[in-house]
Amino acid sequence: MLFNRTLLARASAVFLLGTAMLAQADTATVQAWPDRSAAVKVDAALEARVEQLLNGLSLRQKIGQMTQPEIRAITPDQVREYAIGSVLNGGGGWPGNNINATPADWRALSEAFQKAALEATPGIPLIWGIDAVHGNNNVRGAVIYPHNIGLGASGNAQLVRDIGRATARAVRATGQQWAFAPTLAVVQHVRWGRTYESFGNDPALVARLGRAAVEGLQENLAQGIGVLASAKHFVGDGGTRHGTDQGITRATPEQLAKTHGAGYIATLDAGVQTVMASYSSWTDTRSATPNGKMHGNRELLTDVLKQRLAFDGLIVSDWDAIGQIPGCKNDDCVPAVLAGTDVFMVPFEWKRFIDNTLRAVQDGRIPMSRIDDAVRRILRVKLRAGLAMDGKVRETDATFATDADRALARRAVRESLVLLKHKPGLLPLPASSRVLVVGAAADNIHNQTGGWSRTWQGHETTNADFPAATSLLAALRQRLGSGNVVFDADGSREDPAKFSAVVAVLAEKPYAEMAGDIGLTSSLKHSRRYPEQLAALQRVAGRGAPVVTLLYSGRPLDVNDAANRSDAFIAAWLPGSEGAGLVDALVAPEAGKTWPGFSARLRFPWPGGPCQFSTHPDPKATGADKPWWPVGGGLSGFEKTASPAKALPEWPEPKGICPVL
Repeated sequence: MLFNRTLLARASAVFLLGTAMLAQADTATVQAWPDRSAAVKVDAALEARVEQLLNGLSLRQKIGQMTQPEIRAITPDQVREYAIGSVLNGGGGWPGNNINATPADWRALSEAFQKAALEATPGIPLIWGIDAVHGNNNVRGAVIYPHNIGLGASGNAQLVRDIGRATARAVRATGQQWAFAPTLAVVQHVRWGRTYESFGNDPALVARLGRAAVEGLQENLAQGIGVLASAKHFVGDGGTRHGTDQGITRATPEQLAKTHGAGYIATLDAGVQTVMASYSSWTDTRSATPNGKMHGNRELLTDVLKQRLAFDGLIVSDWDAIGQIPGCKNDDCVPAVLAGTDVFMVPFEWKRFIDNTLRAVQDGRIPMSRIDDAVRRILRVKLRAGLAMDGKVRETDATFATDADRALARRAVRESLVLLKHKPGLLPLPASSRVLVVGAAADNIHNQTGGWSRTWQGHETTNADFPAATSLLAALRQRLGSGNVVFDADGSREDPAKFSAVVAVLAEKPYAEMAGDIGLTSSLKHSRRYPEQLAALQRVAGRGAPVVTLLYSGRPLDVNDAANRSDAFIAAWLPGSEGAGLVDALVAPEAGKTWPGFSARLRFPWPGGPCQFSTHPDPKATGADKPWWPVGGGLSGFEKTASPAKALPEWPEPKGICPVL
């Protein structure tokens, strides 16, 4: 393809000025981050095409490209009328608002949106973003992989990369092109309800696995096979005080960059195309300067991310997050535009957002150069994404929920389990075992999958909403035979002495952001919130059969009382749809095959008491402040001596609240 030389020169100059300006503010915040300006590589042909498309858009169409409504609040006709550049579906948003929508239903809606978009702006397809954070988890029948906390425990970057690749295929198969993943939070305080979205407390681990996730998701992106990844949430979301969701991270500029920024450097090196801004705020502890909400922070979004780090993709806001900036509303926020946000997730008030932003440009409150910068970035990302110009979903390049995907998820479950206590020789259980299963969560898929699974919070579902999933109970029956597996949810009906072993399952109720936070008036003691689960375990413990306990949770918890009533205790995290992966660790394999044991290790310390929320406990801590297991802890299952050999202290609940640090 031939291009005008003048256009090429202009495009290259605009790109270099917009993404690699060296005349940026010389502040401690900017200088704390590495200078990636040398990483800028200009694709002159791409930039020329971007300029051609940009010059063909009216101001209203440009703002339409910057606007992202929710699918429940917009029709294909409105996409055409307003030249909308992207849509999203939130957790619990489905075509026709039907939780049972099939992959074909998703594809049909996608194609209708694309047709409308291409009619409005020829050559500029629409991109649809979805929270595919552990598989294409919104869609009926999807393979749901372990959440990041489990994948972090595996430490296996290739496994994370393979899951990213499989997730991309499943997302493309339903007509989306953009996954709002991975989360790169480096969690400092496990009160935070999004702890399970983090790989761990080590910036280097988060960087390594975050990069692998992006590489998997975006593999073969230009060929229309991969999907756009989104590094999130920039920056410091995992460091808020007390783990408060959307709270304030207090750190020096160097701490912000080195601890919370490590994953972003790695994913930028991997070519991540989109970054999502954080709901949280940052206070510079060196200068005692509050910097306010991240969505309004020009220094971090533009001076650091776009200029210092030479990020040439797009920044997307989080759900209605702009409304949290002082002086802003969900549909009107000039400061967020000026700060550097390019795509605005304004799910339901998108029409007013377009009108208000248009008026702000016409009034001179937003310069045209800022609008053009945003739209250039959007167009650049779209052209890199290999989007079909006929608006059709390429089914030949995408697959949804294959046997190979299920096998991958099953392996991921097995490799993410951390064995915290074990009586030598107990595991694996012989394939001839007769097992009593206790705990309602053993046959509850939403306890297995956690938040962001079919719905936002993840608990508004039944097993029928996961037709392709296998619970632990079902998987045990498949392996041992239905007659050898008896289910007694509360442990009140059966005599444990009649069984080879008891398998007990404890679980947290599923949760996502905000709802998952542990407040200052509560502790990490699992049995405080779920006393009926400990009661069920007490009914079967010490009654003639060894007890193997699994815990489904989104973070480490104080489980000393449950561990003391168990002969083996396993942190199963939120393993997802493939219960067979749990059974692979519990039951001996077929003749001729080797039992793998437990290879996963803790990436957060496991608390030894109810008030140990920090992911970096004092190494000199004693008593209830001393971890049961440190980072890196866990057993293989092949040890010859019991660990721990002694009962754990069952610390009482604190009077009032846990100490506030």
